[in-house]
Amino acid sequence: MENINLIINAVYIISVILFIVGLKLLGHPASARKGNFLSAIGMLVAILATLLNERIISYELIIVSIVVGSMIGVVIAKKVEMTSMPEMVSLLNGVGGLASLMVALALLLNNSQLSTYLILIALLTSLIGSITFSGSIVAWAKLSGSIPRVISSGSTVFKGQAFVNIFLLVCIVLLTTVLTLWPESLNLISVFVVLCLVLGVMLVLPIGGADMPVVISLLNSYSGIAACAAGFAVFNNLLIVAGALVGASGIILTSIMCKAMNRSLSNVLFSGFTNPTDKTFEIEGEVTPMSPEDAFYLLEAAQSVLVIPGYGMAVAQAQHAMKELQALLERNAAEVVYGIHPVAGRMPGHMNVLLAEADVSYEILLEMDEVNARMEGFDVAIVIGANDVVNPAARDIKGSPIFGMPIINADLAKNVFILKRSMSSGFAGVDNPLFFKPNARMLFGDAKTTINGIIKQFSD
Repeated sequence: MENINLIINAVYIISVILFIVGLKLLGHPASARKGNFLSAIGMLVAILATLLNERIISYELIIVSIVVGSMIGVVIAKKVEMTSMPEMVSLLNGVGGLASLMVALALLLNNSQLSTYLILIALLTSLIGSITFSGSIVAWAKLSGSIPRVISSGSTVFKGQAFVNIFLLVCIVLLTTVLTLWPESLNLISVFVVLCLVLGVMLVLPIGGADMPVVISLLNSYSGIAACAAGFAVFNNLLIVAGALVGASGIILTSIMCKAMNRSLSNVLFSGFTNPTDKTFEIEGEVTPMSPEDAFYLLEAAQSVLVIPGYGMAVAQAQHAMKELQALLERNAAEVVYGIHPVAGRMPGHMNVLLAEADVSYEILLEMDEVNARMEGFDVAIVIGANDVVNPAARDIKGSPIFGMPIINADLAKNVFILKRSMSSGFAGVDNPLFFKPNARMLFGDAKTTINGIIKQFSD
């Protein structure tokens, strides 16, 4: 038994090393795939080592669960559209929270002689796991629009909502005290879990669609913290370390994204974006539409082109067409680079994933500060489906709800092409003065069709 424990712990150390190296590699797009692979290998090794544990009752159930779970994962990964990737990430975060919740409940309901410490840790695991699960389901519903009659993609608030949340917190704290001090009252655990699930829903409901990237990152951190707490509950060192790594990295990413929006995490969680109501800040003007043929003439003469992608590019699946246009521009001796805003799209790194799918070189994916420093030197800036991240109101209009949010200063380029289906505002619900700038032109319609129209002009 002692030798088996030594082997298990030694393998756990190897797994932790693979997790840390994998996490480090995930920090750059060029090495992210390798990092993901190493982390997966680390988890596989950890599972195999855990199966050596003599306390395992049924290998059959574990093997069946691994096979079924792997099959479901492969099918989902193959079928999911790139535009639905944020929703899938939300669901996976939720499943992680649910797994931690199940571990905690199994510990509480199958052991009658638990210490006060273990009961408290198990309840904490249940709390975080429940909030992660129900909150992730709400985030998924907001992103996908799957339950439009029940959950709006925007901020959902009602009178007295703060008091409801406070009441839920008070009830959860009281139940935690009762369940910890009087273990014989564990039959109340179902009430405790229901309250925690409701709290998770209530915490995410008020957050609007514009803040979903931050919410996804935060829920990812929650799932790691829940796993870490579960590790303390079942005395598994690897689960503690792995959960801590996920929790810490999620918090760091959340902090980076809040900084990119110039907002605090509390502001994201408790206020959200709202449409401006002061008429003083309504944007008025006339847009200047243009055709793909007109765009071709300017691009043919351009020496430097900046592409700014947004969620609209994901919807139109225009990344492959843009890569083809990029090749034509480079053949015409033009420099082409991409400006990536930290919160473009609906999840962290959304645009990077899309462009990687089209084999766009990582070397020309530039961060916001890099492109802003040289914006006035670009002959053309092509905005594909982005709105809030290029909105000059964030820079110039103090009364705007997004004022102070760092943006890509596309309006400072010599010419701006904006590819949009309509004049509708972005997730923040804020009008964009960029559309009315004298150097801006609108190419209305599906972005993929529009870009293919420009490509046709080059071919002709």
